Amino acid sequence: MTRRVVLASASPARRRVLEAAGVPVEVQVSGFDESTVTDPCPGELARALAGAKADTVAARTDDALVIGCDSLLEFDGDAYGKPADTDEAVRRWRAMAGGSGILHTGHCVVDVRSGQVHGREGELSSTTVRFGRPTDAELAAYVASGEPMQVAGAFTLDGRGGWFVEGIDGDHGTVLGISLPLLRRMFGRLGISPVDLWRQPPA
Repeated sequence: MTRRVVLASASPARRRVLEAAGVPVEVQVSGFDESTVTDPCPGELARALAGAKADTVAARTDDALVIGCDSLLEFDGDAYGKPADTDEAVRRWRAMAGGSGILHTGHCVVDVRSGQVHGREGELSSTTVRFGRPTDAELAAYVASGEPMQVAGAFTLDGRGGWFVEGIDGDHGTVLGISLPLLRRMFGRLGISPVDLWRQPPA
């Protein structure tokens, strides 16, 4: 019997990745206050936030496979989430242009059955991103599109930001916000195969 899958994230990209991979999801934003979690290591912070979001949503459900994720860009030792405003987005891009950073995505899966946590897995995936050098006009147009304001690190790989990314070293799903290979391994430790979650074809 197909499990109910709940994504504890408002990210359209994460939902698209899962649904394109055959898994129908229900979105429940956690509402968790991210300012209550701190860690000097960007990767560990992303992992902790993913776990907190998954746990928050899992506590509100009786039966579901809850997936929580959080992404942060590590650049020159600093952790970058979503920019606070357009000026910050421009400053970040001017600093990142021609350089590289590490996109960390924390993942957490909580298996809830009959109101009880049956299993929980947490893990981190990290991928190096090499940035191009957009012109001033290109950067202004990109920031004006609003896209960089919605994502960690002020860039996307699968949207307008893809024009300004030279390449990545690692799993592209990590940069999109959810890694299917990593998720498959986490599911496996919970005794679940992703094929069991696939949308069933019409009879």
